[in-house]
Amino acid sequence: MKSFEEYEQLAGAAHGHMCAGQVLGLRLAIHGCELLGIQDPTGADRKRLVTYVEIDRCATDAITVVTGCRMGKRALKFRDFGKMAATFCDLATGRAVRIVARESSKQKAKEMFPDIADKNQQQMRAYRAMDADLLFDHQWVRVTVEPHDMPGFKGPRITCAVCGEGINFHKEVTDADGRTLCRSCAGERYYEPADA
Repeated sequence: MKSFEEYEQLAGAAHGHMCAGQVLGLRLAIHGCELLGIQDPTGADRKRLVTYVEIDRCATDAITVVTGCRMGKRALKFRDFGKMAATFCDLATGRAVRIVARESSKQKAKEMFPDIADKNQQQMRAYRAMDADLLFDHQWVRVTVEPHDMPGFKGPRITCAVCGEGINFHKEVTDADGRTLCRSCAGERYYEPADA
């Protein structure tokens, strides 16, 4: 593992600035790796880790800096639960730990540094100093990472019967008529064609 200062520099460069969410994300990921006994997540242990993040905020960028898990590598999974939480899965041992930031950490930051008026600066300072037990709750969990969700998986490419676009990684669905559809054509579209 790198020093916390090194991680802060890398996170600031990757995210564009440092903030309380970045500090929290760094601490969260470091804690997860420590609990799993992963010493070098971006080096020798880089193929051992899959991380599920539950929020699309600053902390997620910091988590990727520590773990090396990226969506493009299929090692970072996003579940949009709106929670400052992440689950770290060790593929080598099958162990997984879910870590969530405690709501009480914000109040603890106020108590620790009442003289700092700027909330972001106050939380950054406190999150650097707080023991992990005050910042986080953790729970050992079971996560089944399906073969088609594993990093490096190569599988068949299916064509949607409606739009004709290719679908990877078993993400297709079958409708009531037995047609193979992409999720967009099955009704999960997040966009609407402009010409509709």
